[in-house]
Amino acid sequence: MACRHFYITWDLSFPKGCRAFQFKTSNQPSLDVFRSSGEPCLKFQAKPIKR
Repeated sequence: MACRHFYITWDLSFPKGCRAFQFKTSNQPSLDVFRSSGEPCLKFQAKPIKR
């Protein structure tokens, strides 16, 4: 959820998404990337800090 590519979808079956890899999921997108590749997400970019 700290990644700038993470977003919430309107799809009740797949409520979380990743803009970098263009997919929706019911899990955390970073967890799906790790399960499929065995490595942490290489496209992770921290969200800017709002002040």
